Amino acid sequence: MSEHPTLFELSRPGRRGAEPPEPDASLPSLADCLAEENLRQEPSGLPEVAESSTVRHYTRLSSLNMSIDTNFYPLGSCTMKYNPRINEVAASDPGFSHVHPLCEDNELQGYLELFSRLEEMLAEISGLPHVSLQPAAGAHGELASLMMIKARCRERGELERDVVLIPDSAHGTNPSSCTIAGFKTRNINSGEDGTIDLDSLREALGPDVAAMMITNPNTLGIFESGIDEISSLLHEAGALLYMDGANMNAILGITRPGDFGVDVMHFNLHKTMSTPHGGGGPGSGPIAVTDELEPYLPVPRIVRSEDGLELCSDRPLSIGKVRSFFGNSGILVRAYAFIRAHGPEELRGISEHAVLNANYIRHRLEQAYHLPYDTPCMHEVVFTAKKQKAGGIRALDIAKRLIDLGYHPPTIYFPLVVHEALMIEPTETETPETLDRFCEAMLQIAREAEENPDLLKAAPVTQVVKRLDEVNAVKTPILTCPCDEQPSEAETG
Repeated sequence: MSEHPTLFELSRPGRRGAEPPEPDASLPSLADCLAEENLRQEPSGLPEVAESSTVRHYTRLSSLNMSIDTNFYPLGSCTMKYNPRINEVAASDPGFSHVHPLCEDNELQGYLELFSRLEEMLAEISGLPHVSLQPAAGAHGELASLMMIKARCRERGELERDVVLIPDSAHGTNPSSCTIAGFKTRNINSGEDGTIDLDSLREALGPDVAAMMITNPNTLGIFESGIDEISSLLHEAGALLYMDGANMNAILGITRPGDFGVDVMHFNLHKTMSTPHGGGGPGSGPIAVTDELEPYLPVPRIVRSEDGLELCSDRPLSIGKVRSFFGNSGILVRAYAFIRAHGPEELRGISEHAVLNANYIRHRLEQAYHLPYDTPCMHEVVFTAKKQKAGGIRALDIAKRLIDLGYHPPTIYFPLVVHEALMIEPTETETPETLDRFCEAMLQIAREAEENPDLLKAAPVTQVVKRLDEVNAVKTPILTCPCDEQPSEAETG
């Protein structure tokens, strides 16, 4: 048996964590209630393990995991930051967590008041007057926004507008959302400074363009300084400007998308405003829009009447429902608590610290790692492994070695326009001491790449799971569990 056995290795015939009671002979059995073809003919092959062994197995596994509570997550583009636990307490309040989704509006006044105030806050933060909280995550917010743009084109009789412009540094979900919404995509090149090439944009504009999707700051960690001209060019051509709000923690309280010409955007509340995103927590991707797009927002909408707040679906131009009930409500409670706790000044402070931390890392590592764009960054900095690759070391090797040193790897090989990319986002929540330790680890790896490259190529060397054979994993994947494999007599003892 291996040092860290699986449940199947621990399995022994007849072992149980609990013994169910004998069935009542006076009642029909499950077999009597199901058709013959729906009955299993062989045992399921699930592991048979004692309760104590099961608990110890999963507890041990949990101790092997990296988590935001135990490790620094410099994961660029995803904002894996520590979030205040007080917001978890707020979301767990029975008044919120125990509400049944089928309650009538008059039984949801507290929830609806919170939702309404959150919409007002997000409208103020974005500079866009109308907000829907329904979308369940960022890509869902993208899709809902594009569906609204499609509805606008249809309402105006502009069916020829079936193209969305997308920068070459965009998030991968952008073109996917366009396809699902029924649009074609057209690529816009980046310039030498990492921002959108305005000549490329001018060439791509035409009567068939419905909108452009932009992330600002972009995925290279650079603010699109030409955003005013970009929005003007689009609006002059009759197209709209959509903004991916994934990187809002770089501009909170400093500038507002609505003020620089954005027509519709989504927020990632699970990244910017307090949800355990690093632990795989659920998302929430509210959208904010201009007056022109407001009629197309998803239903239901929160409205005030003489009897209080209610959910209204009587909106003929709406794209309809995009989410069951009202979205991921627990995430909305967390975001509301996060915004109220910080207030306008501290929201600005979030961005200031996120930008400061990223530029500090940039300064400390710029001699050891190649910088593809020699300009101050925003909330994240993109290096490359160009210097190390000259000695046979890839970005993947650097990432694997970081695991040995106790850090979750940064995002690698993204954005796609940067070869051997190392995309680092420290977020606003990390202390200078944490950043220094991380930088020392990166500098150590840079030295090892010169002095002991074989160590990096074998990393991780101190973990339970060593370097996997990626090529073999792709060519001969194991996609089924060993359900039919029963322990041999020698194994069962």
